[in-house]
Amino acid sequence: MGRPSQSAFVVTLLVLAGCSSPRPAVETRQAAPAWTDPSPHTSGFVIVPGARLNYLDWGGTGPNLILIHGMGDNPHAFDGLAAAIGTQFRIIAYARRGHGRSSKAGPFDTATLTEDLKALMDSLKIARAHLAGWSMGGNEITAMAGSYPDRVDRIVYLDAAYDWADPRERVAFKALPFDLSPKPANLASPDAFKAWQVATFYPSAGKPDQIEAYLRDLVDIQADGTVKPVTSDSVSAALAEALFTNPRDYSRVRVPALAIYAATMLDMAQPDSAVRTKQRAWEEQFLGPFRAASVERVKRELKGVEVVRVRGAHGDFLWTSTDQVAEAMRKFLAPH
Repeated sequence: MGRPSQSAFVVTLLVLAGCSSPRPAVETRQAAPAWTDPSPHTSGFVIVPGARLNYLDWGGTGPNLILIHGMGDNPHAFDGLAAAIGTQFRIIAYARRGHGRSSKAGPFDTATLTEDLKALMDSLKIARAHLAGWSMGGNEITAMAGSYPDRVDRIVYLDAAYDWADPRERVAFKALPFDLSPKPANLASPDAFKAWQVATFYPSAGKPDQIEAYLRDLVDIQADGTVKPVTSDSVSAALAEALFTNPRDYSRVRVPALAIYAATMLDMAQPDSAVRTKQRAWEEQFLGPFRAASVERVKRELKGVEVVRVRGAHGDFLWTSTDQVAEAMRKFLAPH
């Protein structure tokens, strides 16, 4: 979470490593060992109408479980969760169009993305599956369960049971008191990008190597050693517009649902006290009330939904609460 991007990343790191002060010509230099993704998955591609989608397959011998990442993310976000859930499910995750190693062309509306999911299942000969979506992934699992109920067993919202098209959500994100986009210095090298990502979004995620594959698939390395996000600004803007203008329709969902909620939207473990103060104020004014309203809505509209709360933030709970999330999913998805 090997992949097509690995070799390019490794080659660039080796080139950068070779830029240190020269050694005597008689000395034999050994290249640093190439990084390999330790997660036991295979990687492949499927062709869907208008796009080529990259997917990861962890195998497993039980029912199918398809994991769908959030906006701006990639399927390697699920490396740790897939391992924690275990082999009693055949686990697959894929990069939706616009992300990771998948095609970047739109459109990105929920209907198109749902048809992409269905086409991926058809290509992999998956008749039925459990679906779990993180963040934006909640749109696809809701629409898929509503439009193709015969293809879906159960659905799991991974801090995704929010209607991102609710006008209050757009107001909240416009009111963010700081800029969360990378500066040129943060894109100066793979290490600089990794350090910025961890410090900004994942200060509570534990060892950075736990999210190494995920971070590597967020960027492409350029010829000069800098990095460039794989999801361009224009694609990000189109994705955001689709996210904020495609409302949820829970009324069509008839399959059992589990809604897992993280404690906060932003990680409150920032070392800068001024940043923490701003984060808490923003959370209390905007996201706390919106989260409470979202929970009440899904309880009303998703009959019998199970709600589980875990520690951590929207962006890092998959790492900070991996075991708790995996246990809740195993229990909910167990044969009934």
